[in-house]
Amino acid sequence: MNIIIVGCGKVGDALADNLSKEGHNLTVVDTKVENVENISLKYDILGVTGNGASYNVLMEAGVEDADLMIAVTDSDEVNLLCCLIAKKRGNCKTIARVRNPIYNQEIGFLKEELGLAMVINPEFTAADEIARILRVPAAIEIDTFARGKMELLKFRLPEDNVLVGHPLMDITGHFKCNVLVCVVERGDEIIIPDGNFVLEAKDIISFVGDKKSTARFFKTIKIRTNQVRNAMIVGGGKTAYYLAQQLIYMGVRIKIIEKDRERCEQLNELLPEALVICADGTDREVLMEEGIEYTDAFIALTNMDEENIMLSFFARNHSKAKLVTKINKFDFGEVINQLDLGSTVSPKHLTARYIIKYVRGRQNSMGSNNIEALYKINDNKAEAVEFYIQNDSKVTGIPLMDMKTKSDVLIGGISRDGKIIIPRGHDMLLKGDSVIVVTSDMGLGNIEDIIAKN
Repeated sequence: MNIIIVGCGKVGDALADNLSKEGHNLTVVDTKVENVENISLKYDILGVTGNGASYNVLMEAGVEDADLMIAVTDSDEVNLLCCLIAKKRGNCKTIARVRNPIYNQEIGFLKEELGLAMVINPEFTAADEIARILRVPAAIEIDTFARGKMELLKFRLPEDNVLVGHPLMDITGHFKCNVLVCVVERGDEIIIPDGNFVLEAKDIISFVGDKKSTARFFKTIKIRTNQVRNAMIVGGGKTAYYLAQQLIYMGVRIKIIEKDRERCEQLNELLPEALVICADGTDREVLMEEGIEYTDAFIALTNMDEENIMLSFFARNHSKAKLVTKINKFDFGEVINQLDLGSTVSPKHLTARYIIKYVRGRQNSMGSNNIEALYKINDNKAEAVEFYIQNDSKVTGIPLMDMKTKSDVLIGGISRDGKIIIPRGHDMLLKGDSVIVVTSDMGLGNIEDIIAKN
């Protein structure tokens, strides 16, 4: 696809990185020469310097031949204007990043009136992700498929857990749990395991199942799953605001620590149910006085990665809280994973993930297998893709034990007529199924891509 990205900040960089790897023809636009040069050289793509809301600049960027334009500048208004001009002049699909909470309440109206394919709010998306994690504190990440009926959960296996030393086949055999382990991260290695794979302490495990089965699995292996009752948030930005809204709705007691007095006053008005503390959340004495030792969840949401990491270290050493750490730069993802910061959330990577899902789905929308969901997992080293099988094909009607799939591919789940199936060797894929495929082979556009080439 021919894609124009307006805005070369953190989100624009993440999009250029991911979309260039998927083989798209990219052009980036930004007002700053150095930003354009850095990204265009880094990913070997075209660059145009100028205001993306300018008709002439968009024409220079090739908007007439573009299939998609993504506007992710720091200004909501510029993003919306970029999309409007591109839609009128190029008739391409458009995606706008819109962060203002006021506009967030008007998403439906904006999409319809401006003809937008997607409106993405990084901070709201990050807040939604964190709220989902806090419902099941044992999980590092939770992704949903089949309209919320199936879950992909990731957690770290404790040293003294009953699963340590057991092969995966024992999960269904000995422990009688109807879930499927589809990815294991051990050190720097990403493994798509078979039933003989033996688990070790500190393995990071991703598994699939319906909500009832995943809850039963955690209970069986004696890992706590109860929703948190209270949470401490350090940093009162947009993500904190959106998160507090969701947690209050869930019945969670909220304490927000923010050092900017004006922002504290705003939060007090916007969130009367929350307790807002005007203080420096990086101050040890403040954290102790506000009861960090007794909080169920600690969420570090300042604008600095270094502060968030140090805050999570402190919380880990002084409480048993569920930790959530906001990280904007994932250039050192391997190092961050080794720090055991609980769940890490990156608004820019979440934004890129949702846009890539749209692009991948758009690519194969004319085929027989539409992408319903797409998640980058294990620091983008693997993917979980949900395909909807519209027609019979070479993957349907064949027992999975007889299907010759690629070695780095695993069919993790099937949704059929509202029923969730954790697949075994005798199961088959049928027309009308939604199928979860987990793979380290990045870029699957069609479910038939899972078949091994002779």
